[in-house]
Amino acid sequence: MHVGYRRVSSDDQSLDRQLDGVVGIERVFEEKISGAVRERPALKAMIAFVRDGDTVLVHSLDRLGRDLRDLLNVVEELNRKGVVVEFVTERLRFGTGEDDPMARLQLNCLAAFAQWERAISKRRQIEGIAVAKAKNPEKYRGRPAKIDVGRVKSMHKDGVGATAIAKKMGIGRASVYRVLNEPGYPHR
Repeated sequence: MHVGYRRVSSDDQSLDRQLDGVVGIERVFEEKISGAVRERPALKAMIAFVRDGDTVLVHSLDRLGRDLRDLLNVVEELNRKGVVVEFVTERLRFGTGEDDPMARLQLNCLAAFAQWERAISKRRQIEGIAVAKAKNPEKYRGRPAKIDVGRVKSMHKDGVGATAIAKKMGIGRASVYRVLNEPGYPHR
């Protein structure tokens, strides 16, 4: 059986381009969660689902994991089950006895570069935030909120509870309480 695994890091990203045009995939596991997190529900379900002789197709190395050790562990775990892992973009295939030493070297090198790139990107982000805060500490507040603060306050004024507001807006209760506990907001 050919099984697909698709992953993006956040809800506002699209899974559509991953494995687009790959024929023969019979089952797809997908999720929207950071690759840095090892406990990914769809990944766990996919690993539990596949059997000896199956092939797992993944768009690219960084979709399966960004941490080198974790990526190698996932590939090894699948290979021990007799499952072939194929990375479509890199054209790498790892399985039981059919991969060569050069492919293993490429896997290690590409995964190491992906991890390095992620670390560099995080460092640049931290440096950029520090510069923005130093230039104008009063103005810098991080990325803009995705919560409609006016709607939260309006619903609360209409007597809707925090849990109901959170459910209706598709946000966490903590986010609702954060809005309701802002300085200057009248409490009931």
